[in-house]
Amino acid sequence: MSYTVEPIEGYGIKRREQPLVKKNRYEFTKVGIVGCGILGQEISRMVSSHGIEVTFVEITEEKIHQALNSISTDLDGMIEKWGMTFSEKRAIMSRIKGTMNYEDLAGADIVIESVKSRSRESSVDLRKRIFREVEKYISPDTIIATNSTTLVITEMSSELEYPERCVSLHFLSPADKIPIVEIARGLHTSDMTYEKVCQFARLFEKKVVAVVESPGIISTRLIAPLINEACEILMEGVGKLEDIDDTMKMGFGFPLGPFEVADKIGLDTIVRWLDNLYKEFGDLKYKASPLLKKMVRANHLGRETQKGFYRYNEDGKKLTDSK
Repeated sequence: MSYTVEPIEGYGIKRREQPLVKKNRYEFTKVGIVGCGILGQEISRMVSSHGIEVTFVEITEEKIHQALNSISTDLDGMIEKWGMTFSEKRAIMSRIKGTMNYEDLAGADIVIESVKSRSRESSVDLRKRIFREVEKYISPDTIIATNSTTLVITEMSSELEYPERCVSLHFLSPADKIPIVEIARGLHTSDMTYEKVCQFARLFEKKVVAVVESPGIISTRLIAPLINEACEILMEGVGKLEDIDDTMKMGFGFPLGPFEVADKIGLDTIVRWLDNLYKEFGDLKYKASPLLKKMVRANHLGRETQKGFYRYNEDGKKLTDSK
């Protein structure tokens, strides 16, 4: 009697899915991140969920714990919505490590700078110091990328031994949901670096938007003046705050209105972007609105401080009566 041998996998309830990390000519097994604020946390979560190790650098142990707790809370929210299991969360968290030591970035295939600063001058100097510190501990072929948009990578990498490995890699927030990424080459960026960073972005199914190096590139040069003009309209009394937001959402299909976007990004960040663009181009459309500056001075920065154009709870949810 003869028997036909059939593979047992065919009788499984569900075939095992392919690994999340796609095969490519460049291996990305470890990603370094300097600065783990909101966007740094989003990038960390996105990268780790694709099976890649993440090491982020923060300035204090308290900030490390805050970042890890915030990532954990976000994953809990996904579990509650049936978008993830507890075991998947454990696996993601196990691949994310926080440190205060730059030497722990050794072995990374790409290091992404994602720090927050208050002014253009301090921002440039800070990022140059970070780049020099990162370069001490990584191999010459490791990519150094910045998520900054209003500062150009050519300037930030000008003091490095290997500036050809540097590139501007701009993830929009939320990094794991927005399907595009802007990539700009610096004056010294090599073809190999550009090809590798494009491949890196495509691992997360991002559409690569190739931009010419310019302060603000596409996204920031459009959104910052929009928010600025919304403030001018509000100050002139042309429309109420909620009506201005609703006009852009209901009239043009924006998911968030300009004031909601400003609160999400942070009003201090918006002012810094505008200051950088104004200093670069000298165009009055980039001169920050007095309303924005007044609110920043009052520390009404948006979701971060639970008060901006609207009020928010500790989880960043807008309160119903939040004017």
